[in-house]
Amino acid sequence: MYKRIEIESAVANLRVVENTIDEVTNEIGISQVNYGKVLVSTLEAVNNAILHGNNSVREKIVIIEISYNSEELRITVTDQGLGFKPEMVPDPTVPENLESLNGRGVFLMTKLADNIEYSEKGNSVTMKFKNILY
Repeated sequence: MYKRIEIESAVANLRVVENTIDEVTNEIGISQVNYGKVLVSTLEAVNNAILHGNNSVREKIVIIEISYNSEELRITVTDQGLGFKPEMVPDPTVPENLESLNGRGVFLMTKLADNIEYSEKGNSVTMKFKNILY
């Protein structure tokens, strides 16, 4: 199974992504716990792509690719931005960052996905989820 969508860089389009995740997860039949992991991770990645990658420039596109085989669900989110270095994102769990309103998306994605990889440029992230069926 493979699905690809493209959205303009507007936070309102997160609803389109949520609907797509709903369709895909219903089609493959994953557990409720795993649905939450997939949904939160994907929305965080897309939100980061919109706000930080594409700087909310509506004309810039975010591409979401979803593929599934019997071993894993793979979701790749790519923006048209300059990229970033994930290792440079501050740790949101250290005391000086606990009050910060930003900076938790990458942390959450890393904790919820079984595997996470960034492109060399840093404008694309692939999240892999294994053993997600009921």
